[in-house]
Amino acid sequence: MALIYCRECGKQISDTAPSCPYCGCVYCVKTEQRPADPNLSEKDWLVTLLLCIFLGCLGIHSFYSGKTVIGVVQLLTMGGCGIWALVDFIMLLCGEYKDGEGRVIRNR
Repeated sequence: MALIYCRECGKQISDTAPSCPYCGCVYCVKTEQRPADPNLSEKDWLVTLLLCIFLGCLGIHSFYSGKTVIGVVQLLTMGGCGIWALVDFIMLLCGEYKDGEGRVIRNR
């Protein structure tokens, strides 16, 4: 059973509910599915991890995750001589790396 959000009132509801128990919206259950946690990023964790491993010194993983300014700085400094890319790699493994909107990129 997954949790989704009602498009009318925005409250969490079960994806198996025939309608929203809060506002009665019937079509919201089948038409719009979102992640159960709005604090989780929609960016793919594995893609971010692989970009960090192979192109981390160029900051490509930062561009992918929406951190454009940090990506440019990493590109110009070669990822802080690799240290910045290593820190981002460790944060990705620990599940604490955030995208450009401040949402956590985690392995689902």
